[in-house]
Amino acid sequence: VDEDEKVIGVVSETDLMVRQAETPDPYEPKKRHWPASATRATRQRATKARARTAGQLMTEPPLTVHADNTIVEAARTMAQHHIERLPVLDEEHRLIGIVTRRDLLQVFLRPDADIRTEVVDEVLVRALWLAPRSIDVQVVEGVVTLSGQMERKSETEIAVSMTRQIDGVVAVVDKLTHRLDDARIQPQEQALHGVAAPWACDSPSPRRCRPATWPP
Repeated sequence: VDEDEKVIGVVSETDLMVRQAETPDPYEPKKRHWPASATRATRQRATKARARTAGQLMTEPPLTVHADNTIVEAARTMAQHHIERLPVLDEEHRLIGIVTRRDLLQVFLRPDADIRTEVVDEVLVRALWLAPRSIDVQVVEGVVTLSGQMERKSETEIAVSMTRQIDGVVAVVDKLTHRLDDARIQPQEQALHGVAAPWACDSPSPRRCRPATWPP
């Protein structure tokens, strides 16, 4: 990191292995000029072999994640670049921690029962004001299946989106249906729906007469 606590590079196990493997033989004459066929990677490896400081050995620019990135995004970055750990940055791009493969595995090995409980409590009950058993939630090896009918299409989209953000969720299977496609409602109609009184609601369940924007 530099004096502003911003990450400027990372020294990885690969960098250390290159440093060790590419150390020149002291009995071989030093190369004064690089052949024209030498690639950039070859030159970089040779530079790392002569490194004496972390700044000379590090890989730059560094691969990083931000604190608000999802676990899935961090895991995808690690898999794509074949790395074991990532620096975690705050909103000002300053280093605040390190996330490792082991950290991610602990999340993805979260018990299915714990995931299901969080989907029901946080998504269905707290966010959407639904009864715990109004929607069927099944979790198998981190794959969450949501089944049942909801009042509005927008609610099904919220349920799926929020479920994807839960730690340990590998994928979401959306089997939800909706009674009302509120994406097609005009603004005036949405306003009427928002102020509907229970006695004017055509839903068999009085709790469904409350608008989504009803204050908690």
